[in-house]
Parts: sequence; C-alpha cells; structure tokens
Amino acid sequence: MLVKQDLIKKIKDHFDLNVYETKVWLALLAKGIASAGQVAELSGVPRSRTYDVLESLEKKGFAIVRIGKPVKYIGVKPHMVIEKLKNNVKSQAEEKIQMLGDLRQKDEFMQLEEIYKQGINPVKREEMSAALKGKSNIANYLNEILRNAKKEVIVCTSAEDVYAKLKLFRQTIEILNKEGVKAKVALSGDKNLIKEISFSLGIKIKKVDIKAKFFIVDRKEILFYISKSSTNPKEKFNKHDVAIWINSEFFSQAFATLFSKAIESRIN
Repeated sequence: MLVKQDLIKKIKDHFDLNVYETKVWLALLAKGIASAGQVAELSGVPRSRTYDVLESLEKKGFAIVRIGKPVKYIGVKPHMVIEKLKNNVKSQAEEKIQMLGDLRQKDEFMQLEEIYKQGINPVKREEMSAALKGKSNIANYLNEILRNAKKEVIVCTSAEDVYAKLKLFRQTIEILNKEGVKAKVALSGDKNLIKEISFSLGIKIKKVDIKAKFFIVDRKEILFYISKSSTNPKEKFNKHDVAIWINSEFFSQAFATLFSKAIESRIN
C-alpha cells in the first residue's frame, strides 16, 4: 500500500499516533479487515512490531478484533474515531476542571495563597506592572481584573474584535451589570457593525477612530495591547499577542481622563 509520507505525518499529528500506529491504521482502513501478517505486508511495519501496534490501536479505539479464528482486525471508521477522541477530551477536561475546583478547598491551596500574600504585601502598588504574552494568558488576566471591578470599566477596541467574540463580551457585560459596575465602551470600525453590537449588548457605544485596544478598571488598573490582535479564525491559536498590565492609579486615572475628553464631543 503506497501512502504519501505527507499524509502519514498529518494523520500522525492530528490523531496523536506514532508512525507505526499511523501506518497500521491506514492499512486497516484500506483493507477493511486483515490479519497481523496482512497488516505488516500492507503497512511496511515489521511483523515483530505489528502485534504490539495492533494491540495499542485497539486500546486507543482505532481498531477492533473480529471474533473468530484466525484473529483479524478491523479499522474503526475515521468519523467514529474523531467522536471518541472528542468525548475523551471533553471527559478529561471536565475531570481536570473538577479537580482544579476541588483544589481550592485543600490545605496546599491555602498555603499557596498565604505564600503569595506574604510576597505581594511588601511591593508598592505603583510598582505592579507586567508584560503578558499569548492570547490565552492575556484573556485569563483580563478576566481576572474585570471580575474584581467595583465601579467602572472602560473598553476601547475594534468593532471586528468585539463581534468575533460577541458571546464572550455579552457575558462580561451581563456580569458587570449584575455587580453594578458601569461599562463604557468605545469601538473603532464600521458604523453599522457598531450599531449592531450596541443593540446586541444592550449598551450605548461610542464610535472612535482610535486604533487601539485597552481596558481600564476602576481607573486604577489598565491593560493595553501593544500588538494587533487578529480576528482571522485561522489565526485563533496565534500565541504572539502582547499586552502590558499596569496597576497604577495615577497612570490609569490620567489615561482615562484623556480618553473621556477625546470622546465627549463624538456622536454615534
């Protein structure tokens, strides 16, 4: 069986298999049902290794054993494998989430919190700043400071960015409203798209020509991006976004005041 090396590599990476497992599974799919000897011949995998590989694929759900003699194997349909892997990932994620949630109640977590507090207390508030890299890291940190907002959140970004994450923004606005936190939102971009977002979020939005993305919380903390965030779905795993977080009331207050003055005269 002649299979391009490029396909073997892609299948290997997509399904988290090794090279032998990939070749054997492809051989089974091509043959439909085959003995270990036939699989070895079709796949090019040494016969001495074929039995171990078939056993491994059976455990992973890529192959099943036909009842009867001689022993033969059947390749599991690709769409069935995908569904199984999806369920496995979901189950593992749920277990991990549960484990992390339970961790909050454990003594070691309390000790971690105590260590953090002891280390953070001597640090002056105005010295607290950090560079954040990667979409996931930035999103997690932003979520944390937004959750701690008490009075006001100022958001300035592009309409495209908000629209691409509309569900997430809607959830954020709902949480802020529930906590009595006022959200001021200003967006750059298409006027009609901004109106659509405004209606969807149920808040008044200012249109601005500022090509920037930043969040100011209670005029005490500010997180602003220093790299352009792509809204292209194909680049959703781009890890090169960079943002700066500054915990400085003086800087945040001054920045918020300048921004407020800049949009006072604008009309949607």
